Amino acid sequence: MPRSARLVPIIVASPLFLQNLDSSVMATALPSIAHSLNVPPLHLNLAITAYLLSLAIFLPVSAWLADRFGPKRVFCVAIALFSLGSALCGAADSLPAMVLFRVFQGLGGAMMVPVGRLILLRAVPPSEMVSAMVWFTVPPLLGRMVGPLFGGAIVSVASWRWIFLVNIPFGLLAIALAMVYVQDERPVATEAIPFDTRGFVWLALGLGALLGAMETAGKGIAPWWVSALATAAGVFALAAYYRHSRHRPHPLMDLGLLRYATFRTNVLGATPLRIAIGATPFLLPLMLQLGFGLSPLQSGALTVATAIGALATRLVMKRAIHDLGFRRLLLFATVLTSLFYISYSRFRPDTSHLLMFCTMMAGGLISSLCMIALGTLGFSEVPKARMGHATALSTMVQQLSISFGVVLGASVVSAASWWRGGDGVHLQAGDFSPAFVVVGVLTLLSLLSFRKLGPAVGVEMR
Repeated sequence: MPRSARLVPIIVASPLFLQNLDSSVMATALPSIAHSLNVPPLHLNLAITAYLLSLAIFLPVSAWLADRFGPKRVFCVAIALFSLGSALCGAADSLPAMVLFRVFQGLGGAMMVPVGRLILLRAVPPSEMVSAMVWFTVPPLLGRMVGPLFGGAIVSVASWRWIFLVNIPFGLLAIALAMVYVQDERPVATEAIPFDTRGFVWLALGLGALLGAMETAGKGIAPWWVSALATAAGVFALAAYYRHSRHRPHPLMDLGLLRYATFRTNVLGATPLRIAIGATPFLLPLMLQLGFGLSPLQSGALTVATAIGALATRLVMKRAIHDLGFRRLLLFATVLTSLFYISYSRFRPDTSHLLMFCTMMAGGLISSLCMIALGTLGFSEVPKARMGHATALSTMVQQLSISFGVVLGASVVSAASWWRGGDGVHLQAGDFSPAFVVVGVLTLLSLLSFRKLGPAVGVEMR
């Protein structure tokens, strides 16, 4: 594979390194942050979902901005905004301040990830896409691998605030590499295509209301009818956007892309799988620390196993696709992913750490096979002229899925605590087992969509 085909994927994936480092470090440090801000640990999932909600709301804007100002310029500005948001999070002294700064951080993240993927899809030919996607996964996997250990070490020897401040030098390095190595593209002449303000408002209202309803449901934060009303408002707003987009020649988010079978499978069919993958990194550190009584450093040393397994995927990915094909690989790996997630429910405080490490490492390897296969196959039918909208829509749904996963995981753990007579705040080891069973079973729903793929799908990339 040419050196440039390896270098560009690594550079444009650097924002994913920052995001994964940020999320994995924060997951490890949640109990320490909660103690410092004097809030229950599960309430901090509001800071996680606020960031993901911000991503979902501002992601649709990324395609329009990339076409208007050029992908490279938007990419660098987005990394700068993300880094500034990280610095503000490190200075937060309350949960509301943390949530507000996470929203600002999400504004940068919303632009840097889909625009980076757009640069990659335009720069790499289909024959080299599998190899490029494998290299594209290396920086985010390193972020996931370093994050738990780094977060545990920081919380053990210094203030949790450094988990956010460390993003600043990484962000500056990513900007410098992009300025040197990423090819500059001329902006598309979009002066005649105005910004779809009405569409943006409908999307923001719909997504915000739905995630807000999930965040408040069953937690005593608001009456049940408020959550029900927010759900109804969210569904109405998204339906209004759908009607609006059908009658607009250049909608902010082009839903017509869903007519491509592989893209539809990547965006909609894989949603249950992505929800489960979003819930697991949130649940594991909490179970190990709050349920099993491990230190942040011990927890990080164990959960790093999932990232090590995912990093090993690049050693077997091309062979697996060549031997099995995309359809069989997705079916096989999804079933195994479900079984591994369910097996996490069998972990107990006296379970061998080596056994837990090996199980999580194998689970990380298998789930990563699914993600790389979907990321490679999902854009194979999309015309290059519409790649910007495709990457924005795909990334928006992925981030929403992660948001739903975090909220779902927290809700099931709280429900399990109340069921055994607890208060939903002081958690025990057994409170986490039902959550892993739920996300494991949920994963299997993606098989309904994967089965519809043709046996020869993606053959030109094998």
